[in-house]
Amino acid sequence: MRPELQIVRDDITTLHVDAIVNAANETLLGGGGVDGAIHRAAGPQLLAACQLLPQIRPNIRCPTGEARLTDGFRLPAKFVIHTVGPVWHGGSRNESEMLASCYRKSLSLAMENRIRTIAFPAISCGVYGYPPRAAAHVAVQATREFVTTNDAIEKIFFVCFGEEIERAYREGLRN
Repeated sequence: MRPELQIVRDDITTLHVDAIVNAANETLLGGGGVDGAIHRAAGPQLLAACQLLPQIRPNIRCPTGEARLTDGFRLPAKFVIHTVGPVWHGGSRNESEMLASCYRKSLSLAMENRIRTIAFPAISCGVYGYPPRAAAHVAVQATREFVTTNDAIEKIFFVCFGEEIERAYREGLRN
């Protein structure tokens, strides 16, 4: 059975799902936007857990397009899947493939850890500047492609932080 894809406008840190996805930076040490909100809501244990993740290169624990898993600590979600989306440079630097990889790698980690419900923010749509309509198209397409061959996840939420993002995701889900 294919999982249900839902769009919600909500605070991702309050959702009762198995895992929420964090639109992180490569250090995994917190930042602004959804990353900062998740770190604040999860408490200092999240930062400590991220610091224990191995560095691939100096100050890089999660390269762009990859994903890492930690516990959720004080969040209602049991896990946080940290992924690093691309910075938008006009679409000429393989941004869509890197963004799609964020969704695929996050969903793969979810499958490996028997996660049944997962919530994604609009990865790269904040300070990284990815256009919401383009990002929503990539997110929905990558997710649909993944779930055609992997059906253990029951519900996938796209959590939108504003009207423009929500409209873009609703349009993406219709196409």
